[in-house]
Amino acid sequence: MARRLLQLYTGLVLYGVSTAMFVRANLGADPWNVFHLGVARIFSLNIGMVMIVVGALVLLLWIPLRQKPGLGTISNVIVLGLAADAALALMPPLESLAARSILLLAAILVNAIATGMYIGAGFGSGPRDGLMTGINARTGWSVRSVRTAIELTVLLAGWLMGGTFGVGTVLYALAIGPLIQLCLPWFRIHIQREKKLVEPTIVP
Repeated sequence: MARRLLQLYTGLVLYGVSTAMFVRANLGADPWNVFHLGVARIFSLNIGMVMIVVGALVLLLWIPLRQKPGLGTISNVIVLGLAADAALALMPPLESLAARSILLLAAILVNAIATGMYIGAGFGSGPRDGLMTGINARTGWSVRSVRTAIELTVLLAGWLMGGTFGVGTVLYALAIGPLIQLCLPWFRIHIQREKKLVEPTIVP
């Protein structure tokens, strides 16, 4: 259990750090962060605060969808935003395009690792992922269709509000699926091993 909790919170902190990396790279972010950046621009708020508020509002949408939050869900709402703001405070803006490009690529990789860690910990999905699976369960629409519809909606809304859309957004869309597919089994294997180690032996 302790190892799973460590993995959960390490993953959430790293996800927040990856958000800060996207912001400092300033070459485009994933759809939800384009939305967060747009809202932050409109209301003159820190992106971390926006992430917390949006996460909480999305969580309210779970009620009609009859989704049940877990520890990972609630932690996701709080930790991501705090970690993003803390990382931004420590991470200076970059001027060089080469440095920003490297930071962008690193952000995508860190984001994938972080996602694998917090999902692999098995404490429940984040509010945004739960929205997707909840709509899928209630409507019967495919997960791919629901996710695409949600992300296109928040991407368009974020772009209209001035969120940073760019090459990073396209690279993220192309790379994140395969990268998470590589990362997730690795973290799940470690958890399964831990469970086997602590599982009591039943003597007949």
